[in-house]
Amino acid sequence: MPKKDDDNPLEEMQKQLRDLFKNKNVQVAFAPFMQSMTGNDDTKKKEEEGIDDSTPEEPEPSRDEKLENIRTFNRKPKEIRDYLDRFVIKQEQAKRVLSVAVCDHYNHIRTCLNDSKKAKAPYVKPNVLLLGPTGVGKTFLMRNVAQLIGVPFVKADATKFSETGYVGYDVDDLVRDLVKAADGDTELAQYGIVYVDEIDKIAAEASKSGRDVSGRGVQINLLKLMEETDVNLQSPQDMMGQMKAFMDMQKGGKPKKPTISTKNILFIVSGAFDQLGENVRKRLNLNRIGFGSSDEQNQNEIPVSTFLGKAETRDFIDYGFEPEFIGRLPVRVACEELTKEDLREILLSSEGNVLEQYRSDFSGYNIDFKMTNDAISMIAENAAEEKTGARGLVTVLERTFRDFKFELPSTGIKSFEVDEQTVKNPEASIKELIEQNRDHVDDSMLEDVDRFIEEFKRNHGFELKIRKAAKVALVKLAAQENRSVLAFCERKFADFQHGLSIIEQRTGKKSFVIERKAIDDPDKELSKWVVDSFGKKRDQGE
Repeated sequence: MPKKDDDNPLEEMQKQLRDLFKNKNVQVAFAPFMQSMTGNDDTKKKEEEGIDDSTPEEPEPSRDEKLENIRTFNRKPKEIRDYLDRFVIKQEQAKRVLSVAVCDHYNHIRTCLNDSKKAKAPYVKPNVLLLGPTGVGKTFLMRNVAQLIGVPFVKADATKFSETGYVGYDVDDLVRDLVKAADGDTELAQYGIVYVDEIDKIAAEASKSGRDVSGRGVQINLLKLMEETDVNLQSPQDMMGQMKAFMDMQKGGKPKKPTISTKNILFIVSGAFDQLGENVRKRLNLNRIGFGSSDEQNQNEIPVSTFLGKAETRDFIDYGFEPEFIGRLPVRVACEELTKEDLREILLSSEGNVLEQYRSDFSGYNIDFKMTNDAISMIAENAAEEKTGARGLVTVLERTFRDFKFELPSTGIKSFEVDEQTVKNPEASIKELIEQNRDHVDDSMLEDVDRFIEEFKRNHGFELKIRKAAKVALVKLAAQENRSVLAFCERKFADFQHGLSIIEQRTGKKSFVIERKAIDDPDKELSKWVVDSFGKKRDQGE
């Protein structure tokens, strides 16, 4: 006797899922997930109804265009170097090495796509090891390379990996994230770039503590990815991914490719390697014994990061790397520390530098600013003292602009200049600027009173006609308390909605005049109006 359909385990699973989703608590918990599942349907519905809620953006190459660019890759190393020059200051050697490695890699991919015999030939990927102090542009370099070529790019810190994936982040998730960056397109993702920062941290842990959970075991797993392996796109711990795959199958969708090969994925790893530079310097000093103390003294005066470019394979092994792991990183280059002159150049000529971000922040309030050359030099000098590379610029600029960002949007001031004194004492500079523009500040605050009137009418339906003297009083009181006019007015007239509603019910009145005396004691004035409305009601009744 044939088995009933009910005995089918797949259908039993479907039934259990249907019962699960009938639970209201589960529906609420899974609402964001379900919304993402039906996002395409919602978009289609909006298109059919003529609704356009998208934000206009610069058109991005389509998926087919990106794949075609990979198949016909024809960039030259100098072209990539010149493109990177627009965004990253200095690091000439790193740009040259990266440009050659990237061109070699994608030229090989193009050749393999057009010649199946070449695809079967042995090939050593030019995976790159970037060394250098923090803030010199390592991540920025790779992000812009990926953008130029048009391939997916993901970045992760090696410190969050674990060997098993249960304690921390599974290294295979790097490739899964690459697929997500490619919007689920595995064909495009297999030509992407994976960037792993702080790789020196797991090497050091492995050598000192010997704990596999975040050291040697992670290296072994990473080297498999860097060479060639197939990664399962569904993580055993990814419940959402498994449910999505199940629901796609329920909708009759085509089963997606369950794995992705890392054969054509370019891997870049980087780290500061502070101690490694010191180790190399000691090795070189030992090798120079007999040349005199002056030579040794000169060596000790050179920045430690300078010696990273002289590191050899044995130095990396002594540092804590597995020989097999470091062998998968044949291309190695050290980035240079940024001087105050380099930081100044970043502010003056680097596209997309942090100063442009601050200009964009202020433009949101229609405020513009200019910087003198002395101010730029001082910011660069102060940033160099932070010893965090280009990140030091963010620290110094935030300290300089903090009060300006807070105060100026409420003042009506639309432009200002940043000079050397502003960088030295931003708090005094903002006070002086506001005092010099007192008329603009007062006018802006008076406009904020009008904003409150508009919002009060929109929210409660009552028109407040605040006399000029009353407006001036509100502005002065708000300034004394160092509060925004809008918040001060909201607190001052907090009880007016209820009182005015009582008056409207008795008299039908919806417009009220606020005199100067009402500012000193608004509750007293409101109570008087309410009492008067009772008298008017009795008069109307008589």
